[in-house]
Amino acid sequence: MGIVEPGMEAMLDVFVHETDTMLEELDEVLIVSEKAHNIDDDNINTIFRITHTIKGSAAMMNFEGMSNLAHSIEDVFYILRDNPEKLKVVFDTIFDLVFQSSDFLKDELNQIRTGVYEPSDPTELIDKIHAQVAILKGEAPAESTNDAETVESAPVVEADENSETLHIFFDDGCQMENIRGFMIVTQLEKVCDSVKTIPANIENDPETAAEIEKKGLFVTITPADALQEAIETVESALSVKSYEVVAKGDVVSEAAPVETPEKIEAELKAAGIEEIKTEAIAKEVAAAKAAAAPQAKANQPKVSAKENAKQSLLSVNQAKLDKLMDLVGEIVTTESMVARNPDIQDLKLDNFTKSLRELDKLTDELQDIVMSIRMVPLQGTFHKMSRIVRDMSKKLDKKVELVTIGEDTEVDKTINDTIVDPLMHMVRNSVDHAIESPERRRELGKPETGTVTLYARNAGGEILIDVTDDGSGLDPQKLIAKAKEKGILTKPESEYTDKEAFQLIMAAGFSTNTTVTEFSGRGVGMDVVRKNIEQINGSISINSVKDEGTTFTIKIPLTIAIVDGMNIGVGNNIFTLPITSIKQLFRLTDESSIVKNTNGAEMIMIRGECYPIYRLHKVFGIGDSEKPFTDGLLIQVESGNGNACFFADELLGEYQVVVKPFPSLFNHYGLKKMGLSGCSILGDGSISLIIDAATLIANNKK
Repeated sequence: MGIVEPGMEAMLDVFVHETDTMLEELDEVLIVSEKAHNIDDDNINTIFRITHTIKGSAAMMNFEGMSNLAHSIEDVFYILRDNPEKLKVVFDTIFDLVFQSSDFLKDELNQIRTGVYEPSDPTELIDKIHAQVAILKGEAPAESTNDAETVESAPVVEADENSETLHIFFDDGCQMENIRGFMIVTQLEKVCDSVKTIPANIENDPETAAEIEKKGLFVTITPADALQEAIETVESALSVKSYEVVAKGDVVSEAAPVETPEKIEAELKAAGIEEIKTEAIAKEVAAAKAAAAPQAKANQPKVSAKENAKQSLLSVNQAKLDKLMDLVGEIVTTESMVARNPDIQDLKLDNFTKSLRELDKLTDELQDIVMSIRMVPLQGTFHKMSRIVRDMSKKLDKKVELVTIGEDTEVDKTINDTIVDPLMHMVRNSVDHAIESPERRRELGKPETGTVTLYARNAGGEILIDVTDDGSGLDPQKLIAKAKEKGILTKPESEYTDKEAFQLIMAAGFSTNTTVTEFSGRGVGMDVVRKNIEQINGSISINSVKDEGTTFTIKIPLTIAIVDGMNIGVGNNIFTLPITSIKQLFRLTDESSIVKNTNGAEMIMIRGECYPIYRLHKVFGIGDSEKPFTDGLLIQVESGNGNACFFADELLGEYQVVVKPFPSLFNHYGLKKMGLSGCSILGDGSISLIIDAATLIANNKK
């Protein structure tokens, strides 16, 4: 390969895999800690361990740039291990630099994977990190952007039309001004949606007491309608000397959210008070703790270090698993051929039948085990989306939170790898297109922080993944107008339902953005999502309400290697239709429910709904394409491109089939565009073609 020294080639794959895994863990720790605006000892140790390991591994493989960069990050967290409180001086800067370092290392790994590695120079990034190390060591002054200096130069808070700010002073010599301020904040949280203070972190930082004594405590509440209740709360508080409502024109700077009173008693002791002597104060402290306990539990940062019991794990090359899955598929096919061998169909062989049942049982168990080995949780994929939301929020100046549900849901490794890009496109679209600016969300009466939710769950033999946002939603009329402008419409505008209008965004070249950014506006995105999902026999549907939000639902199979299918006869040919696509099967006794539209396309009325009929004889050019519907079978199917009915000759039964891709020499025949996703070998050795319902409907629109 030429990337590493002779004799080290076998270690390269191990290095890439382990480093990639550690970088994903690093991103997870950083995101959790940044959200909590705090990093605990366990996470500091985790980051130190990760960077220390990467430093040593990269040096061993002779990747000096990667090793030096990891070493510089290690220096930062070596200092923070002994003095974690120093992080608040450079919190935002350090997190941004470590994220940039993670991206740099990932880019290097991607180059190594390609086999053509040209090392990049991390010197500029290392110099920035060394500058922060100097600040942590006290060898250089902190930047003026940190919280302490901002408060010193301008002790005021940011407010808007929906906020009010109170400036509170406590009695001279009352002591513990920070704790007294926190008690007020805790009471205010009961009547306000949001409470922010300057100075920040008053419950955990005893040094803020002196600052409050000197300059007072600034408290910003949201909404402004709660001002009167807030004033009554302040007036009833102990040791309040005076307060005033700050004019909105005077509030220009930022504040930090108030946290929970985990260490009130410890700080009282640190201030020289062994016990709370005043009964009123004791009651207030108890009330503050009780009121803040649920919020403290909800906001408690998750420890990213593995807390589960140790397991015996073995890393296996995916190519070996693919080969193993192929062999299992061959065993399933061979077993079917033996069981349905025409030479023994009419023979009564009790011992043979008994042995065959035992073989069938063992084959099923083997198949289940191999499939379970290939199953991986969606957790890693979902965590990658957290990083995307974090970066886009900063660049677009939006407040967006990612919520993940069901991240322990497992799918086949191949499917998991395939859905990364579609999910990335959809999450980016939600943040860029759907989530409004904080100002616009306030105008609409929404919380300033928008929410994007990823929700995965099992549904029979399929996995459903919802990508939901509480943003602006889709406007059907706007979509139809844009599609008309692009020449994408296939029928008159008035005939489009809202659901059909939503599907237009997945047409090639469709985009509602008028400007090109690094995230969107090039007309490429949702059509790629649809194609990638359909490649793994999945589908995607859209539901949206204007100004309330949008939900994209991805439906994918657990695995694409072996599927449960219904075999149907069309002429002298056998086709397999995946059971997940079938809604119902029925025969007609008369053709009274058959109608034709203006262009002669055949439709059928089922319980008041009209569905197009696709004669498979006509679609594939075989047999009698005009035979009466009463002489065959109708199969109602559903896909991302809508519901329809397929007309075939007969039902041959339900079988478990192994999906085989078409040989490459068939590529120029366009079989996939015809609606065929692959083929399978049946028990008698004949070939069955597997129908892709979504593609067949999309390419044969009525």
